[in-house]
Order: sequence, then structure tokens, then C-alpha cells
Amino acid sequence: MRHLWAPWRIQYILGRKPEGCFLCGAVNARRRRSRFMLAETEHAAVVLNKYPYAAGHVLVFPKAHVPDLDGLSADALTGLFSLLRDATAAVRTAFSPDGLNIGANIGKAAGAGLEEHFHLHVVPRWNGDHNFMPVLAETMIFSEHLAATYHRLLPYFDFINKKR
Repeated sequence: MRHLWAPWRIQYILGRKPEGCFLCGAVNARRRRSRFMLAETEHAAVVLNKYPYAAGHVLVFPKAHVPDLDGLSADALTGLFSLLRDATAAVRTAFSPDGLNIGANIGKAAGAGLEEHFHLHVVPRWNGDHNFMPVLAETMIFSEHLAATYHRLLPYFDFINKKR
């Protein structure tokens, strides 16, 4: 039998769980690196997804704590999608994927794990990137640790953070 190790997950399993919204917590955190905060603008922010579908999976979200797009002002909506465009470019440059999945899960029935704070997923994809492991063993394989992925992506978001 083969073993797949994910030692970074033990911190979450044994650690104290954050209260409240993890996206709002990332924006308000003193230690942004520990929350994998990549970029922040006036109306939106980007974090690395701690439970990714693929390496380089980021979340782009409005700073406003709203469940869907209806709760955003025109400026916040423009800011959110402008940052989505920049985050997409950063992920493409850092990872050179063959394609991207970009989407939102609005409501529990749509698969939202965090229903109360709207967010967009940017998931890099490569031809043949999924295999039998998720289907047969309910196991995802990642070839890079989250901290390494964060440090790989961060330089590509510097231009956004310097605008602030």
C-alpha cells in the first residue's frame, strides 16, 4: 500500500478554528502571510485557497461581506472583476496552465462552502491533470506545498499591492 502525506493539514486538524468569515479574517489579519493573502485593492482581495482543487487555486472576493453579486455597489463590482482579471493574469504567468476554471458557487445547493461571503474561484488546469485518484481513492495529489505555491504566486501580485 502506498501512502500520500499532507503534513501541513495537521495544523488545521489540531489547531483552533477561526471564528467568523475566513475571507474577512484574511483582510483584517495582522499576519497576512499566514492567511495566504496575495493582494488587496480598495474593494477586493485575493487569497490562496487552503483546500485547492489544483495547485495555484486562488479565491478572489469583495471586501464587502455579501452573499452574492446583488449586494455590491457598482464600484465594488468593477473593482472585484478588475482584480479577477489581474489574478487570472498572475496565475497564468506563474503556472503556465493550459486553461482555467473561473466560477462561483452561490448558495448551499450550488456547492458553496461559505454561503455568506461571495467569492470567485480561479483554478489553473492542465491537459490530463486529473487521474483516477479522486475517483477511486477520493484523494487529490498536489506536487507543491501550499507555502511554496504562495511564494511562487506572490511576486506576480506585487504590482497590485504597490497600487495601494
